[in-house]
Amino acid sequence: MKSVIAVVAMALTITACASAPQVAPNPAPEWHPSPNYDARSAQMIIIHQTEMESAEAALLTLQTRNSGGRVSAHYLIGKDGRLYQLVAESQRAWHAGASRWGSATDLNSGSIGIELDNDGVAPFSTAQIDTLLWLLGNITGRLDIPRHLIIGHGDIAPSRKRDPSALFPWQRLAEAGYGLWPRTPLAPVPAGFDPWVALRLVGYDLRDPAAAVRAFHRHYRGNEDEQWLPGDAEILHDLQVQLMEMPSL
Repeated sequence: MKSVIAVVAMALTITACASAPQVAPNPAPEWHPSPNYDARSAQMIIIHQTEMESAEAALLTLQTRNSGGRVSAHYLIGKDGRLYQLVAESQRAWHAGASRWGSATDLNSGSIGIELDNDGVAPFSTAQIDTLLWLLGNITGRLDIPRHLIIGHGDIAPSRKRDPSALFPWQRLAEAGYGLWPRTPLAPVPAGFDPWVALRLVGYDLRDPAAAVRAFHRHYRGNEDEQWLPGDAEILHDLQVQLMEMPSL
C-alpha cells in the first residue's frame, strides 16, 4: 500500500512540475554603446538660508538630519565667505523638497543647491555675497546653466518656505549678471495685461495665490505683502518681455 501511495505522489509531483511555467534565466545583455546621450545635469541654481546659529551647526545638520528628515545641499557659504562643498554637482542633493518652478517639479534632480549661513534676520555679509558671486560664475560657466535661472527656495515653494529673506541682495546679483531682474526705466503696461499670467510665466506656482504674490514681493520688492502693490504690473511686464525675448532652451 505504501509503495502505491509513493508512486501516486511522485506522479502528482511530476505533473505539477510539468504544468508550471518555465522561466528562462535573464541573459547578460550585449553591450552596444551609443554616442547619443549626455550626463544628467542641473538647469538651475536654488539659493537657501540655513536659519541656524552658525555654519558649523548647519554643516552638522546637512551631514546628518533635521527634525523633518535628512537634508543636504551641494554648497554652504559661511558668513565669513568660507566655501564648503557637501555633495558632488553630478549627484542629487536633498534641498528643494516639494516644489515647482514653471513646469519643473523634480527640482532636486535638476538643480544645484547653495545654502547661505544666515539666521533669517541679519543682512547677508559682503564676504558671503562675494563668494556666492564667484561660485555662481564658476558653476554656470562649467555646467552651462542659464544665468537667469538663479532663484530662491521661497520662489519654488512659496507656501512652505521664505528663504532667502527679503534682505537678500537680488539686485546685486542681477547687476553681476545672475538672476532675472526688471530693467529701468520701466515701461507702462499694455492694455489687457494680466499680472497673474506673467507671474506664472516667470515660474511661480499659483495654487496658493497669496503665497505666490508674497514670494514675488520678497524677491523683487524687498517685502512680503500678499496683495498687489503699485508698480508690480510694470515689473512683471518687463520680466515677461525679457523671458519672451530669450532663445528657447
